[in-house]
Amino acid sequence: MRNEERRRRVVVTGIGAVTPLGHGADGLWRGAIAGRSAVRRITRFDPSPFRSHLAAEIDDFDPADWFDSRIARRLDRFAQFGVASAWQAVSDADIDLERMDRTRTGVSLGSALGGVAYGEEQHTAYLESGVRAVGPTLAIAVYGGASGANIAIQLGLRGPNLANANSCASGAMAVGQAFRTIQSGEADLMLAGGVEAPLAPLTFGAFSLIKAMSCRNDDPPAASRPFDRDRDGFVMGEGAALLVLEERQAACRRGARIYAELCGFGQSNDAFHMTAPRPDGSDATRAIELALQDAGTPAARLGYVNAHATGTPLGDRAESCAIRRALGESGGTVPVSGTKGAFGHALGASGAIEAAVTALALDRARLPGTVNLCSPDPACDLNLLSPDGLAAQVDYALSCSFGFGGSNAALLLGRHVED
Repeated sequence: MRNEERRRRVVVTGIGAVTPLGHGADGLWRGAIAGRSAVRRITRFDPSPFRSHLAAEIDDFDPADWFDSRIARRLDRFAQFGVASAWQAVSDADIDLERMDRTRTGVSLGSALGGVAYGEEQHTAYLESGVRAVGPTLAIAVYGGASGANIAIQLGLRGPNLANANSCASGAMAVGQAFRTIQSGEADLMLAGGVEAPLAPLTFGAFSLIKAMSCRNDDPPAASRPFDRDRDGFVMGEGAALLVLEERQAACRRGARIYAELCGFGQSNDAFHMTAPRPDGSDATRAIELALQDAGTPAARLGYVNAHATGTPLGDRAESCAIRRALGESGGTVPVSGTKGAFGHALGASGAIEAAVTALALDRARLPGTVNLCSPDPACDLNLLSPDGLAAQVDYALSCSFGFGGSNAALLLGRHVED
């Protein structure tokens, strides 16, 4: 969609998050700028059969804080994360749902794996005790859209309900789809983001088998190392983040606090390989260029990039090529950070968590750093921020997400300026 065809502008007015760094907008932000890692040896199950023993777990989430016991039993962990984040986001945006037109309020949620961990748990129960041991909610708990559907039910949202499973680009694509939905006039407000709860033995083991994850088992906090010369793979995490996206005029009329404006969205596909990125990053470049074009913003005005930066040898190099190519002359000077050094890789939720961090960076005039960046890879020739980050007020920031199968997504956010 070209800039001149736009009908409506879209802003971020609320943030909800359940992450290893902290919960809610403030908890997420404090964790993102603390310069520390949430990675540790897995406690959820015994990881010793696998090459990697590490994850970024959430150990302070209590469903009883959000649900009565009847509802909590009906929702698996990935749906619980989603609903809790949704309530946080609505509260943060100071929205009175009773006064909203809920037919024009919807949900857009991405998840790479949905309720796969719950499926594993129930399969074990079946093998040990037979079909009568299987939970009656299995069929409605594991599909990819279950978290979004439960958000809509719990909050009474009757507008569009969108779901996608575009691997690790899912959260960013969900935000982009919600952006388009408001922009086109199909909805006035959307809860948009991603959710993932993949920490179960079979799922974790599958990623370990393809040798995609870090094996720095002797030093877990140092394992997630975006752009670092000594990186050896990503660290799996879990979590959720939802953004309240709202039509700008409506947000201003109700006196909403605005974190940032969502200005552009670009997406593309490598059509190259299921697990490896296109080495020259050319299609990731195209997603970034499309986001800039969509916003009508020249690359020279970009002040920060929150990179996908999983810490895989191939992925970080390809992304570096993409950023340099898309941004041209400013590609080597614009500040770049990879925040997965702090919270690991929450697969389909990562893009939403990072979009939330990017909106907060614009609002709070501080750019988070890259935890564990000790010796930058010369092949990742970007202006990489140290773990301390940088105090800076920038006008535009980019959040990039890429996924298995070649899915590429880029979100361009702008600092909110009152007319």
